[in-house]
Amino acid sequence: MVYVAIMGHGVVGSGVAEVLRKNAESIARKAGEGIEVRRILDLREFPDLPYADCFTKDFEEIVNDPDIRIVVETMGGLNPAYAFVKRCLEAGKSVVTSNKELVAAKGDELLALARKNNLNFLFEASVGGGIPILRPIDQCLAANEVYEIAGILNGTTNFMLTRMIEDGMSFEDALALAQQLGYAERDPSADIEGHDACRKICILASLAFGKHVYPAEVYTEGITKITSEDVRTAAAADSVIKLIGRAVLQEDGRLYATVAPTVISKSSLLSDVNDVFNGIMVRGDAIGDVVFYGRGAGKLPTASAVVADVIDEVKHLKARKYLFWEGGYEGYVIPHEEGTVQMLVRVADTADAAAKIAALGNVQMVEGDGVPAGDIAFITPVMTEAALDAALLASGLTVKSRLRVAQL
Repeated sequence: MVYVAIMGHGVVGSGVAEVLRKNAESIARKAGEGIEVRRILDLREFPDLPYADCFTKDFEEIVNDPDIRIVVETMGGLNPAYAFVKRCLEAGKSVVTSNKELVAAKGDELLALARKNNLNFLFEASVGGGIPILRPIDQCLAANEVYEIAGILNGTTNFMLTRMIEDGMSFEDALALAQQLGYAERDPSADIEGHDACRKICILASLAFGKHVYPAEVYTEGITKITSEDVRTAAAADSVIKLIGRAVLQEDGRLYATVAPTVISKSSLLSDVNDVFNGIMVRGDAIGDVVFYGRGAGKLPTASAVVADVIDEVKHLKARKYLFWEGGYEGYVIPHEEGTVQMLVRVADTADAAAKIAALGNVQMVEGDGVPAGDIAFITPVMTEAALDAALLASGLTVKSRLRVAQL
């Protein structure tokens, strides 16, 4: 029997406990040994649960129990999760986490500590909830040189943009509906400002390209400035707007990484990823484009991914799995201004606007009923973002909006 502790009995932690109990027989068969929850750390009390005797408010009961071999961290946030996970690894216990903030900030350090102690630190559920993505990148696509990862990584913002696209809702109304349905928190800033998606693209990029990408290095722009006019203009270009986290390997080995509202063609596989679903595209030299699709959150889908990692760790109690990346370095992620982009730009239709637009070079004009009256829309040539900003400023055009365009 392998004894497990769970730190945090919230949505995900309670789901993990439920899945481990409900599917105990099949899990034991797949793991090769029985798995039993010995302790659950939470400051609250749950006297009516059938496993009420497992609860403790004292972390020391977990870290000092030699019979507990694996610890599941589902508390979220950096503190005290980071200190607790670090002590568990130092105490000889493998760790599974669903905590994207922890992995994005401290993944390189915790992976190194796990390797030093011949332990495992796994976190499949930290990116796509129930969508298998980290293990496929690490194992199934190992023969490929991955050169780009891009995806819709946040279900809340994707739901809101879907309602803005399909129902013509304003940003404010879409947010209110998302909160009413429980998709958005009372404080939705982590979602709508792009921070959640940023942490996830950092984890994906770190694994795919082998060096840690820290959230502070990734240019991050949320959806708070997206208007109904932007949505209609994108539609006129036969495209949709999605919040895309993206990391592209550069020829010199550095990385271009951003999170931003992005205009993608309706022919893209990601354009049909709607509502609370996530979609992640991996581009490799041998396989081409592969898309992983599913619910990116939820109690049981996320718990399923956590328990799969627990099973994997039970199988590898005496042999460390090779899941690792090195620390990053200053300058590894290039400033976003140095990255090459195209933009969908909407400007005021003044008397000299056409001539000023023509001076920008080989632009693609966007025409149709979706472009608001009194505006002109066009897609710029490909150039560095710094050069594009300078050209728009020098043009004298009255820019109303500018959105990245990506060929995904």
